[in-house]
Amino acid sequence: MFAERLERARKAAGLSMNALANEVGLSANAIKKYEHGTAMPSSSNLLKLAKALDVRTEYFFRPTKVKLEGVEYRKRASTPKKVLDRINGDVLEQAERWQELLELYPDSVKPIPEFTLPNELPEQITSIEQVEDLAIQMRHAWDLGLNPIHDMIDTLEAKGVMIITTDVETDKKFDGLAGKIGSTPVVVISTAQSGDRQRFTLAHELGHLVVHGRLVEALDEEKACNTFAGAFLLPTQTLIEHLGEKRRHIEPRELLMLKHEYGISMLAALFRAGQCGIITPATQKNLFMLFSKNGWRTEEPGKAYPHESTYLHKQLVYRALGEEYIGESKAAELLGMSVSSFHKERKLEVPIQSQLALEAKGAAASN
Repeated sequence: MFAERLERARKAAGLSMNALANEVGLSANAIKKYEHGTAMPSSSNLLKLAKALDVRTEYFFRPTKVKLEGVEYRKRASTPKKVLDRINGDVLEQAERWQELLELYPDSVKPIPEFTLPNELPEQITSIEQVEDLAIQMRHAWDLGLNPIHDMIDTLEAKGVMIITTDVETDKKFDGLAGKIGSTPVVVISTAQSGDRQRFTLAHELGHLVVHGRLVEALDEEKACNTFAGAFLLPTQTLIEHLGEKRRHIEPRELLMLKHEYGISMLAALFRAGQCGIITPATQKNLFMLFSKNGWRTEEPGKAYPHESTYLHKQLVYRALGEEYIGESKAAELLGMSVSSFHKERKLEVPIQSQLALEAKGAAASN
């Protein structure tokens, strides 16, 4: 238990054994022995380890309950292994708090639904066109129609998908990952990504849940999931209504307006226009060249699409507190907060520093 947790916390902090040893004034060999389970630290060294790794001492002795299985990363080829280790540690820590919270609810209460797929989905998919149809089937099965999906996180959470956000990677080298905890699908997205990219990642991972095991061997699952994501966020019929059936050229401003109405990047909307046959491959190529020339492949023009956030975990913590399944101390622990900070948040109290700033502002205004 201790050995596994120490290694996880070290990797989550992005530290090598040597780096951690230097932080706490021990040898790298001592850290190695701790992680291999052949030695245990003294109480003073335990406190040093906890401080260096920014965890409570209790963390090291908490039973490991969560196994994130079938993990697949949406990452760039340049993503360092150390970064992936940090992300994995952060995700497992959040997933454990999720799992513990759900286990604190009585069996008679199901705070989140079980994820299921509609029965009418085809058993085998033989073409990309069928993938598009599948995306529309999912929309209709979930009563989404063909309208913009304003909150992808809320949509997936309402259907039993656990969403976790991580702020470990800030250099945009990681888009997300998907896996399972037991039978619950888990999708992780990066807070460093733009809102439209987060939404595409969420739709892409939903695609994996839907098409997995249904594709014929000739179809590439990653490409199929990209097609699914595009069609789920911006259906063909909807795109034709906005742009028309056939176009000689599309103004970039049109793509920008689609981005802000449907939460899909300008580049992805341009891909969709080509997929739907609205523009020719030559026209699409010219627009791609325009994007490259203007640097829009790296950073699109105009106001950024807002990030999505998940509130479900916090909502369920407060619900458990209100129903007296847990006390204030456990609620704070589940949210990764100190008891005093949580108490202030619970009572809707303005933090002292914020209160002082408000008072100073008021005094300045009166002078």
